[in-house]
Amino acid sequence: MSARDKLLISAVQLAAELAGEAPPILLVVHSPDSDAVLPRDQRLRIPGAVDTDLANDFAAPGGGRLGSRPLPDIVELQEKAQAWGIGQGRQVVVYDHDGGLQAARAWWTLRWAGVAQVRLLNGGFAAWQAAGLATAQAPGALPVRGDVVLSAGHLPQLNAAQSLQLARDGVLLDTRIRPNYQGGPVPAGQAPRGHIPGAISLPAADLLQADQTFFGNAQLRARFTALDVDDSHPVGVYCGAGVSAAHVILALACIGVQAPLYVGSWSAWSADPELPVAQGSQPG
Repeated sequence: MSARDKLLISAVQLAAELAGEAPPILLVVHSPDSDAVLPRDQRLRIPGAVDTDLANDFAAPGGGRLGSRPLPDIVELQEKAQAWGIGQGRQVVVYDHDGGLQAARAWWTLRWAGVAQVRLLNGGFAAWQAAGLATAQAPGALPVRGDVVLSAGHLPQLNAAQSLQLARDGVLLDTRIRPNYQGGPVPAGQAPRGHIPGAISLPAADLLQADQTFFGNAQLRARFTALDVDDSHPVGVYCGAGVSAAHVILALACIGVQAPLYVGSWSAWSADPELPVAQGSQPG
């Protein structure tokens, strides 16, 4: 099995596995971003999917130099993971209604916590619908409680100082939309806008095709190579709050490149007045 096949699953393949003898635990990741498009209680879903919430389940309360989405307490995450039905060695699939841009944080957090077999539905719920597969309106019954045991630190992270150093000595990718990367004037008393000096802009959505599935590995590799992301340069990733950056980390993993996440990301960086800020379309 290729690295990509261990990370992504197609809608058709997911349907087949859900109908099999050992179906994966399927988590639908809700978030304020996707709620703004359509309230979660009005959305169709994949039958049997267990509801999870990005802000409450895959992050802890944040603010200030912690950033908006710090990592959750590992004991609390384990309790929730067991309630979702995750057991030792159990396959897990995560999806959202936003092309994976939110669910990737769930993928990253579960992998960071030691769940070895987690895949993202490539294309999210839109791909499921496009395949003409059955949908449901209401949540199903919770699965049998699992026995997974979690521990922190199974994926690499960056702090602020390490991120700045990597922007100088390697490649630091900023996965926010370009206006946020470029920044500009802000009213007095508000956090600065811009990017970490030396960081390179790569909006996460640029790695998705029109149908919200990831580009193929050859195209992903070409996109990253154009930014000097290869075996000769260490690479790290950040975004606004450690969410879309996880999406790009997954894409890098598809081509065999491991990259650490700056979990605090810009929300933490911009809260520290002592940290430098670059503005404009160039790394600076």
